[in-house]
Amino acid sequence: MKHVLFASLLAISAAGAQPKWIEAESFANPGGWVLDTQFIDIMGSPYLMAHGMGKPVKDAETEVELPAGEYTLWARVKNWVGPWDAKGTPGRFEILVNGETLKHEFGVTGKDWQWEKAGPVKVSGKTKIALHDLTGFDGRVDALILSSDAGFTPSNDVAATNKMRRELLGLPDKAPETSEYDLVVVGGGYSGMGAAISGARQGLKVAFIQDRPVLGGNGSSEIQVWAQGGTRRGLYPHLGEIVEEFADRASNSPAADPQEFNDKLKEDTVRAEKTTDLFLNTHVYGVEMAKDGKNIRSVIGLNTKTGTETRFVGKLFVDCTGHGTVGALAGAEFMMEEKGRMGMSNMWVMKNLHKPVSWPKTPWALPLTLEDFPEPKAMAPVGKKNAANQSGFDLGYNPVPNPEEYVHGEWFWESGFDKHPINDLELIRDHNFRAVYGAVSALKTLKADKYADYDLTWLAFIGGPRESRRIVGDMILNGEDMVKGVIYPDGCVPTTWDQDLHYPKEQYAKNFPDNPFISRAEFGKHTDRKNGYPVPYRCFYSKDIGNLFMAGRTISVERHALGSTRVMRTCGMMGEVVGKAAWICVRHHTTPRGVYEQYLDILKDLMSQPGAMRRDTLEGNLYMPANAKKLPEVAQDGINPAKLVGIVIDDKEAELNGKWAHGEGLKPFVGEYYSYGSEKGASARFAFSVKQSGNYEVRIFFQPHENRAKAAPVTVLSADGEKTQTVDQTKKAPLPQGAYSLGTFKFNAGEEAAVIFRTTGAGGNVHLDAVQVLPAK
Repeated sequence: MKHVLFASLLAISAAGAQPKWIEAESFANPGGWVLDTQFIDIMGSPYLMAHGMGKPVKDAETEVELPAGEYTLWARVKNWVGPWDAKGTPGRFEILVNGETLKHEFGVTGKDWQWEKAGPVKVSGKTKIALHDLTGFDGRVDALILSSDAGFTPSNDVAATNKMRRELLGLPDKAPETSEYDLVVVGGGYSGMGAAISGARQGLKVAFIQDRPVLGGNGSSEIQVWAQGGTRRGLYPHLGEIVEEFADRASNSPAADPQEFNDKLKEDTVRAEKTTDLFLNTHVYGVEMAKDGKNIRSVIGLNTKTGTETRFVGKLFVDCTGHGTVGALAGAEFMMEEKGRMGMSNMWVMKNLHKPVSWPKTPWALPLTLEDFPEPKAMAPVGKKNAANQSGFDLGYNPVPNPEEYVHGEWFWESGFDKHPINDLELIRDHNFRAVYGAVSALKTLKADKYADYDLTWLAFIGGPRESRRIVGDMILNGEDMVKGVIYPDGCVPTTWDQDLHYPKEQYAKNFPDNPFISRAEFGKHTDRKNGYPVPYRCFYSKDIGNLFMAGRTISVERHALGSTRVMRTCGMMGEVVGKAAWICVRHHTTPRGVYEQYLDILKDLMSQPGAMRRDTLEGNLYMPANAKKLPEVAQDGINPAKLVGIVIDDKEAELNGKWAHGEGLKPFVGEYYSYGSEKGASARFAFSVKQSGNYEVRIFFQPHENRAKAAPVTVLSADGEKTQTVDQTKKAPLPQGAYSLGTFKFNAGEEAAVIFRTTGAGGNVHLDAVQVLPAK
């Protein structure tokens, strides 16, 4: 097949009629089509996709210059439900040439990417080409070819297609290269941002490469996963200060408004570093090794909009790709589970428009009933407009009013557990599409009384993966060491997340055993949530490639440890450490391994410095700039009772009757923990007395959860007797830090008073945290 293709090209070239190659991603006006860059390593290219969620998107348009004549048009497209032999064809679209619709519907046949033919097309000079979407259900196109040779047929082979692409676009065999950077950071999520900013503040010249138009990775507006993990604690409490400069303050995941994930803040924070060159829309697909074969000389990046390529030359490299792409290309040893991995999420949002909204038939989607998936939840309130959160940190956006009018499919819409996390990635994402579209169809038809007025307003077309390659370093951190608290001499980044691994949720997996799409989180053994377990520095560089660091999900940990270290704020702190270690490498002419063996004390000193500290040159001294960013207060799991005014009775001081469990997962809480229980007849008595007779406000503390009591009976024993009321603990308490006012009561000096919680009729777990008594104003 390749031989036929190249013979055809030679014949055409000899006749002076070379085909015209048009990259879809280079269209001058993409209209409503989105740029998908996730699967370049599978199918060879970025592509445009009509992601209208059931509504046809605006045409993508461009102009090309062609000699007058008759042409055959070829388009590289995919019928994305073909691999499942699904009924119907969701991704249909047409192509218009100079306003004339070609007599061929694209995206209807086949099971993989293929060239489809339409024509003849008569053109002369400037020619306008448009992609016209017919469905809004993710039609996709990689490239177009216009050939004046009726006998020309392009190959469907990926390698042959890419060779032809290079020839027809006139790309050089060897991409031009940059000048040498001190540090080349590949991957623009939290770990990459931490590494790029940290390295730049040490005076390094940094190339920061990201394959999407926004930064943040899973924590961007495109994917919308909450940033989790505790920062600014443990052995080096300044670690995490850089992360907190750009971290989102999202209240919902996913959000009603993508602004909650604050892409602009992330990009502005990076661009403020003058020694950093940011390369967005650049996909790294190749590695060029140094002559010694043990170090990387450059990485090769493809501009996903123009198709041009660049070799980024560097002294040091850091793999923050999440897939371990740079390490694998360089030949580094890596670990990856064959099956039973955590999958990839594509979350979604529906909004109540308060008028009937139609929804197309989706026979090609998964045939779901209401028993096949959890009903989407309403969003939580965000807060006042332009308000600051409880730590005093400006949110940086205007929260959406009435968020309860939105419902969302959350993190657990996840599949691909037994699929290959790289080779099957497009199939995993498309399976998620079929699941979400099937769920919307089920809600709109089987529960129309509730969802007739709802419309699908957002569905992540960029997936959020959790587990892929992990590059082997000089140490592989074991999850048991974290639980036992084994501290290594190079321990640094505090990981506070429990060992959280995801598995298919059995309740929803029975009808789709080949690829379940709803997950459950299994929290294994705990880590030290307050101080964090210090992850060793030796997990942050490759044992095989002399100048390769890792940060993020690619680090050297066994799988249970990954369940703790994979969350975004923790990954960002890994990047902070790598940026500091890279300066030591450059300044002292050593390697990442050499930092551990010879310069660990210097690294420890750098990790002890505030994140805003910087130096202007490699040899310069660190200093605190006058315009250093003010950070939010350190997030605390526990509220110190001594810092609360009035009389405070913590749950550990209460008289508990019956079975009550302790917890730390719902934050913040007063004291060392909170208590909860639902055993029949259980009670808790918080006794106190006041020194002066008078009226006092009584508050209780709790954090909401869906399994908490909908009507927790709470009795206040005061000078006026007993008064009982019920509290809905599934809803957020209206006062700061989880405080809820029971009202104002009269108390006499020296007389015993109490607040009593009971479980009878509560309708869920009654949450006990603390009682606060304040003089009434």
